[in-house]
Order: sequence, then C-alpha cells, then structure tokens
Amino acid sequence: MRPEENSPDNAGAANNRGDARANDPRLVSRRWLLFKAAVRLNGLVGLVLAVPVLRYLFAPWRKDASYDSWVSLGAVDRFPQGQTRLAFYKNPYTEPWDGATDNVACYVRRTGSADFQVFAINCAHLGCPVRWFPQSQLFMCPCHGGVYYADGSRASGPPERGLFTYNWQVVSGELRIDSGQMPTLSNTARLEKLRLEQKALVQIKPANGDSPCRG
Repeated sequence: MRPEENSPDNAGAANNRGDARANDPRLVSRRWLLFKAAVRLNGLVGLVLAVPVLRYLFAPWRKDASYDSWVSLGAVDRFPQGQTRLAFYKNPYTEPWDGATDNVACYVRRTGSADFQVFAINCAHLGCPVRWFPQSQLFMCPCHGGVYYADGSRASGPPERGLFTYNWQVVSGELRIDSGQMPTLSNTARLEKLRLEQKALVQIKPANGDSPCRG
C-alpha cells in the first residue's frame, strides 16, 4: 500500500463519499425496504379484517329493498276453497350461487272466497319442515312429533305455539305474501288462534262444601 493512500486527506475524502451515499435518496437500504413492505402488508390485512366488521356495524342503518318484498304465489284460482296446498316462492334475498335453495316453501289454506292463511313450512319448535296430511287434516313435524290443526294452531307435541304465518294480500287476482322476513316471533308475523288458545286454558276453581279432612 502506498503511503499517500493513508494520508488524512484521502481518509476525509472517503468519509465524504460515504456520507453522500448515505444521504442519496436514490439508494434504499434493505432494512428500510422490508419495513415499508411490512407496513403495507399489515395495512392490507387490517383493511380485509375491517370490511366485515364495518358491514356488521352499519347493517342496521342500511335499507335493503328485499326486506320489504311482496312476491306472488300465483293466481288465487290455484288454491281451492277449503283446501290446503303447498306453494313455493323465490327468496328475494338471494345470491347467484344459491341455485335451487332459493325456492322457499309455504302452505296456503283458503278459508273463503277472499280469505287465506299462509303458513311457514317450519315447525315452531326447532324449525323442521312440517307436512300436511289431508286425510287427518293435520300438520305434522317428523323431527320431534309436533302436531298442528288445519288452522295452524298447536295440537300436541313440543311446540308451545301455532305455526307462523305470512302477511298476505290479493292484487289483480294474485295471492301475494310479504316474504322479505321469515315469520318468527321477532318480526310482524302473526300467530293464528293464539288468543283462542289462551282462552281455552283450563281454570281450576276451589271446590264447594266442607273439607273432607275436617274431623
């Protein structure tokens, strides 16, 4: 090594070149590059996780037209008076990949020329689909033995109430139901014959006369 290479002037020049390289904005260190990549990756993951949370939080304020949907079950002539028929309608809140599962079943009972009852097919116990037996004029649940009369009121079994019903209306000769919300206790679905069932409760009255336990 030549002596002039170790001179103070050469050492100072080398330090100046090192400082210039460190301050050059065109040069990025590996640590800084990894730091920026990690920040961007964490931000992307946070955004992905935040989307479903925000949708859940703002869902009550979002108006969905499907929750106020009246769908047609067909012409009223399809439902003979005094009979109960199985009908289907297309779920208004559906996705393209739902396929045939977007067809929802219900039972239509025509009680008069312009009077109907439309029952949800689900048992009021745990939601199993009930079946209508015209021979016995009963709805029966195959899961736990729930039984309902033709008017939807409870007959026997585990259910504590009658079948849930849809709101209905007749428009231009077609029977329409409010299908935006499945009938449950949490919405406007009505329970047929509930008032009559409550009145039919047996009341035990005290016996008249002296007690047989008296000596």
